[in-house]
Amino acid sequence: MESITPRSKTEQDIRETMGLVPTFFNQIPDEYLHHEWVVFKQLIFGETQIPNKYKELMGVALHSETKCHYCTLFHTEAARLFGATEKEIQEAAYYAKTSLGWSAYLNGMQIDYDQFAEELKKVGDYLSQTA
Repeated sequence: MESITPRSKTEQDIRETMGLVPTFFNQIPDEYLHHEWVVFKQLIFGETQIPNKYKELMGVALHSETKCHYCTLFHTEAARLFGATEKEIQEAAYYAKTSLGWSAYLNGMQIDYDQFAEELKKVGDYLSQTA
C-alpha cells in the first residue's frame, strides 16, 4: 500500500505557494489532498506546454459556459495575475459565447458530420495555400 504524504506537509507547501491554505483544500480528504495539490500546483503555477496566461484565459472561457461562479472568478483573477488584460479576458468570454452558439446551431440542425469534416479540411488546405 502506498504511503500518504502527511496533510501538514502538503498544507505547508500550499501555504508557501499561495500564502494560505484556501478553504476548498481543507475539505479534501487526507488521502487525496497531496495528489490534488500536486496536479493543481503544476497546472496552475507550473510551466507547461501552454503558457499560464493562455491556460487561464481558457479557464475564463470554459467556466463562462459552465457558469461556475467560483471557477470563473478564480480563472479571471489568475489570468490577470499572469498578465491578461481586461480586453483579453472579455475576448475569452466572447469567444466562448460565439463558439457555443455555433455548437448549438450545428448540433440542432444535425449538420452531416462527415461533410462538415470534409469541408473543414478543404478550408484548411485553402488557407494553407493562400498564407
